[in-house]
Amino acid sequence: MSTALLCLPFAGAGASFFQPWRAEAGDELVVVPLQLPGRERRIDDEPYTDVFAAVEGLLAELPAEHDEVALFGHSLGAVLAYELAHRLVARGTVVRRLFASGSPEPGSPRRQRATGLPDDEFLRRVAEFAGYRHDALADEEMRELILPTLRADVEMHENYRPHADEALPVPITALRGRDDELVTADEVAGWVKVAGRDFEYAELPGGHMHLVDSRTELLGLIRGSLGCG
Repeated sequence: MSTALLCLPFAGAGASFFQPWRAEAGDELVVVPLQLPGRERRIDDEPYTDVFAAVEGLLAELPAEHDEVALFGHSLGAVLAYELAHRLVARGTVVRRLFASGSPEPGSPRRQRATGLPDDEFLRRVAEFAGYRHDALADEEMRELILPTLRADVEMHENYRPHADEALPVPITALRGRDDELVTADEVAGWVKVAGRDFEYAELPGGHMHLVDSRTELLGLIRGSLGCG
């Protein structure tokens, strides 16, 4: 039986980021990128500014054919995946594991804020605490197209506070790039606080965006944790 890996993007990213994962995932792991509004094929849809509204929207659109799922999310995607996992468990879905990448545990507020800053300062601040700048932001026309969604994503992340007091009854693997200068090992290992079952902490080669540079190693770790060939 295959496991569906529901993939949640980081701020400003879309589902297409995870498309290359499908070729490397193997037969027993089905990569299912989830698309938020305000980007790619949903560019004309209003983006969410609230994590819980986003989770409800994602839940309503999830494909129903998968008996077992795991979740992967990076940075903003990690807290979206965490809250989505709570909702999936509540409705009886078998959630095999949550892979939370590049994020402090859900109860830790963001140390820096960019919401409300003028455009140039906002983009500089986001680049500082994301460790990543989309190439399209260098093009003025594309920047005007992308900026509202990026602002909405950042607001959603900065205003997030966990909804559930109880631990998530799902095994959690917390992931960090070995050279990440934005999120410390202790912050990422803090996910143990919300793990209601098994917990693992792992580091991969690379910085904050290790999922770009170490995709093969990351997918190998995910497959191994889920027992996929």
